[in-house]
Formats: sequence, structure tokens, C-alpha cells
Amino acid sequence: MSHAHTGANRITITRRTARWSDEDVTLADAIDFWGFAAGAANVIMQLARPGVGHGVVESTVDSGNLLKHPWKRARTTLSYLAVAILGTPEDRVAFRDAVDVAHRAVRSGPASPVQYNAFDRDLQLWVAACLFVGLEDVYQLLRGEMTEAQAEQFYQSAATLGTTLQVSPEQWPATRAEFDTYWDAACTQVQMDTVVVQYLHDLVNLRMINPLLRIPFRPLLKFLTAGFLAPVFREAVGFGWGRGRQRLFEWLFLAVAFGNRFLPVFVRQGGSYLLLADVRRRTRTGKALI
Repeated sequence: MSHAHTGANRITITRRTARWSDEDVTLADAIDFWGFAAGAANVIMQLARPGVGHGVVESTVDSGNLLKHPWKRARTTLSYLAVAILGTPEDRVAFRDAVDVAHRAVRSGPASPVQYNAFDRDLQLWVAACLFVGLEDVYQLLRGEMTEAQAEQFYQSAATLGTTLQVSPEQWPATRAEFDTYWDAACTQVQMDTVVVQYLHDLVNLRMINPLLRIPFRPLLKFLTAGFLAPVFREAVGFGWGRGRQRLFEWLFLAVAFGNRFLPVFVRQGGSYLLLADVRRRTRTGKALI
């Protein structure tokens, strides 16, 4: 029995690459560098909850501002994933402490249209759930559909996406089926106002980088971002999509998945291991992690 999703809350893929193998699977198999293609889509998903969207847009923590410091912000997020997926419990504690310091300043003010606090565990669970969904989508596009048993195994290895921050192990849905129930309920709270939508359009239009770099990459980024968004998010942010683009997206990933199989693991996943090594070096030398 294959593990595919349908409905407005998940992307639908009709042409999939064949399975690589029937071996055990874990979240660590999902960190091939092609996953970066889904990064901007994942930011949109996370910010689609008003508390997260306004928390990010209104944040006074300049160093983490995606539009002002895009590379630093990307490094922080990718380091977080490397620590949550590949790190030791000690790595996770160090990173959690660093994130907590940054999060202390992120809370709604009197003028905020939405009440939020970066320590809100429900919002952190939402962000972790978005990361899981993105990793599962990337994994299945690159390595083929999982069986029910593999999907459960993959999911069970993913709790650290939340528990590396404030999400308690009990809060993380216990099974893959319970996660689907949580996800469908959580997606009913997707809502973006013009402030958050404008911020996300600036992000996808690469407003924060040099125009010479922006021009060649912008169309591809917009295409990949829309492709990695389920209908509920695509509609909220106002991106167009159609059958022709969906077909192109699926064919592109069939080609990418085919090529990816022949790359050695250090090429596919080396970036995440380098980031983890960087986090450990910073911890050792007392440098800021984020």
C-alpha cells in the first residue's frame, strides 16, 4: 500500500520516480541538497499561520530578518535542520538555548493585529509540522513513494524537528495517521493578510539580493516555490498554477530524481554535515550559533 496524500492541504504528484530500495528509512534520508528547492515554499507554509507570519514580519531581531540578512537566516534554518536531524542530544540543547535567546524578543506589541509569542508551543508545533511535510514531499519526489510502514518509520524519526525547540514529545502526534488529522485541522487556520503576503512576495521575488543575481533565478524560484505549495497555501499567498505547470514540475523532478540516484552521499548530503560541524565548532569556541 503506497503512502500518498490528496486534498487541498498536501501537494499531489501523479508521476513519481521508482523506489530506490525497500530498506528502512529515516528523516536523514531526506536531506539531499535538492531539498533546498522547497525552502521558500516552506517559509510560506510556516508564515501562513497569523501568529508566525506577524511574528516574523514584525520581529525587531534584525539579525534574523530574512529580507535584510538572507544568507544568515538561511544558514540558521539549515543548521537547525542539520542539528535536529543529524545532531546529538548535546547539539540540540546548545542550539535550543541559542534560539531561545533570539525568541525572547519575539512577542506581539500593542499595535500588533495578532497576538503571538515565539515561545508558543502550538506555533512551534506548526513550524515543525511544516518542516516535516516539506521533507516528506522532497523525499518522495526524489526517492519514490513510501509504503505505509516506511511512512510510519520516517515519521517516527521526525519528532526532533519540534522537540529541538519547545515542543514536548507528548505534543508531537504519536502516529503518522494522527499527524494527518493534526495537519488537516491546523490548515484550517491558514490565513494571510496583505502585510504578510507582501513580505512573502518580496522574498520570492528575491528583493533582498543583487538585481544581477535576482533576474536569472527569480522565474525558477517562483516556479519551484509554487510547485512545492499545496493548494491551501498557494491560494492564500496568491500564486497561479495550472495543469501545464504541474506536469512540468513533475517531469523536472523525475529528471532530478534520476540524476540524484547516481550522486555519492557526500555530494547529496555533504552540506548538512558541514553545517553540523560548523555548529559544533561554534559551540566549542563560544561563538554565537545564530
